[in-house]
Amino acid sequence: MGARDGPLSERLILAAVSAGLALLVFLPVLGRGFVLSYDMVFAPRQSLVPDALGLGSALPRSVPADAVIALATAVVPGDVVQKFVLLLSLFLAAYGAARLVPTEHLGTRMVAATGYAWTAYFAERLFIGHWPLLLTYACLPWIVRAALSLRESEPKALARLVLACAPAVLTPPGGVLAALTAIVLAGPRKLGRTIGIAVVLNLPWLVPTLLHPGGSLSDPGGVAAFSARAESWGPAILSVLGLGGIWNGDVVPGSRGAPMAPLLILVTLGVALAGLRPLARRWGTPPARALLVLGVLGVVLAALATLPFGEPVLSWAMEHIPGAGLLRDAQKWVAWWALPVALGFALAIEAAASRLRTEAARIALVVAAALFPLLTMPDLAWGGWGRIEAVSYPEDWNAVHRVLAEDDRPGDVVALPLSTFRSFAWNDHRTQLDPAPRALPETVLIDDILRVGGEEVTGEDSRMDRVRAATSPGDLAAAGIGWVLVEHETPGFVDPRLLTGTERVWSGDWLTLYRTPGEPAVTETASPIPVVLANGVALMSISAALLCLKLPVRTLSRRRNSLSREE
Repeated sequence: MGARDGPLSERLILAAVSAGLALLVFLPVLGRGFVLSYDMVFAPRQSLVPDALGLGSALPRSVPADAVIALATAVVPGDVVQKFVLLLSLFLAAYGAARLVPTEHLGTRMVAATGYAWTAYFAERLFIGHWPLLLTYACLPWIVRAALSLRESEPKALARLVLACAPAVLTPPGGVLAALTAIVLAGPRKLGRTIGIAVVLNLPWLVPTLLHPGGSLSDPGGVAAFSARAESWGPAILSVLGLGGIWNGDVVPGSRGAPMAPLLILVTLGVALAGLRPLARRWGTPPARALLVLGVLGVVLAALATLPFGEPVLSWAMEHIPGAGLLRDAQKWVAWWALPVALGFALAIEAAASRLRTEAARIALVVAAALFPLLTMPDLAWGGWGRIEAVSYPEDWNAVHRVLAEDDRPGDVVALPLSTFRSFAWNDHRTQLDPAPRALPETVLIDDILRVGGEEVTGEDSRMDRVRAATSPGDLAAAGIGWVLVEHETPGFVDPRLLTGTERVWSGDWLTLYRTPGEPAVTETASPIPVVLANGVALMSISAALLCLKLPVRTLSRRRNSLSREE
């Protein structure tokens, strides 16, 4: 299926290069504190509230990621967990691509490493805070590697595939990215096994989605708001082909808007396409074709809303097909395109270098190709040139956490002002998701209406309709709200009627916590039993895969032979 991994010394060099790339991006934020940027919210200790398992009123968009982080931060401080996840995502992306490319040349592996890790996709998803997608992106080379091994029926390939997919399925989009990669690359003969793995590992979010009382339809207005966008003078689809095109222009690296950017994308694509032929020779045509087809599918899905008839089709799907909301923010699917581009580019450079007459010329070409992504997008380095940094939560958050943890009063918390995002001076006025749902030990309701430019996308939490309509603390209590958290020094209006008659429990510079009068209504939640079973089945499959890897191949072979004789 391809070249061997190479000697240990070569793997150590690749690991050092991958670690160097990760440090080049994240070294400025490795001190104590949290990187809080758009959707990226970690807290000192995240609680295992019902929403973390998908048992709340909102759709399980961050399931089981929130549960995993809650368990991790019960043992390790939240900022340490976050830095580990961020470093690991870039390291595994680079190292995985380097190990995947079928070559005997160290230089080619380095070109693949930088070509896959140092991309607009990684930069834009980092700056918008989609850390689960970064982990999924990092896992894709390892999933392809394991799927190719399964395709060839290599020993323990199935266990390796389960473990390669496990970190990628922390959210529904990641689960779909990982599942389809495994299914397509393992081939039709292994379809039963790969579909089985995909279903089992995605049960933690599939089950609560199916049980969600409000259904899983989405606002069709989100199609236009979250469609891919052009980053320079080229069309949106060209930005997508260059692994960018995210809907939020504020998170796009400045270098992507340079006049030369579209031309550099075309050069990269031309070189990468030339390298797909040697990839097919070394892997075989079927798996190479499968990787390319999957990449093309990612490009089509990412750019569909910008193509003729694409927006009406997607809007219809949002209104009528449950789960079609996964297609919103469709640029995330272009992750599938990154591997054929990176591997093809690296192999094309290898072929070109082999035609050069002198060793010095070959080395110069390979070094230039390895540095090409860094030189064309230098503003991913050093935390995006200061775009992200580590900050500390004010002590107010710890104080409110203690009050809620020590008080057994029933009822959930509503965060005011009603807004999905905040902008605090203690975080240099960066746009960030409200941290309350993850920083506090109770279920916290936040306004889930998204405002993108001048457009408004309807939220998906049915309970928030009653909260928005409330004009008194009594109305809030009737909606199951026992506490009101007012967050200060952030844009938004707080209706004073919602605080009239409440009891101020704690107040500081940044937060004030109120207790609503009376007894909050009890809110109905889905039965936890199916969700607990779903998580248990997924964990058991991962544990079995780990055990399988620990057992010697001979033991497994004897076991299979024994079962065959019994039959």
